[in-house]
Amino acid sequence: MPITLIGADPALQTDSLYAPWRDRRTALSTADSMIGEAFAGRAPEVKWVLPPELRKIARRSPGIVGDPDLMGQAMLRSPKLKDIPDPLRSSLRNLMALVGGRVVMVPASLGFGRQADGLVRADLTLVAADVRNGKVVWRSAPAGSGVTPAEALAAALAAALPLDTGGP
Repeated sequence: MPITLIGADPALQTDSLYAPWRDRRTALSTADSMIGEAFAGRAPEVKWVLPPELRKIARRSPGIVGDPDLMGQAMLRSPKLKDIPDPLRSSLRNLMALVGGRVVMVPASLGFGRQADGLVRADLTLVAADVRNGKVVWRSAPAGSGVTPAEALAAALAAALPLDTGGP
């Protein structure tokens, strides 16, 4: 699913390092791209259907499924949420029926802030949900830091999806 919620600490928003992320559309597109690349690169055995393809599928199926950018999936960021509420559950189920999947990966939220050491911190919330039974099956809230927001997001993704390069 595409990410729909990105926020930043007000002090960071005025920093020139955050300038590429100030425009909402650009920020969402950049985050979607980085998240999609991380999943496809770190779990290539999974058939990932990334946000651009989901949007195409939705456009080709008007009346069956809504716009994946407007389903309200950011509500899944709540750590207490164990069941997907309707109408989000119905929307995700319809979309996954067209895609041919059962489990949906939702980047529910991304927040940026400045750490005491001057680095940028990214807090990401990822949720995997089974759309047939409406249950959240996995949740991760990785954090990462870097000189720029992009580096911080990359570090958070590496924390959520570590590469196992060691032997048995």
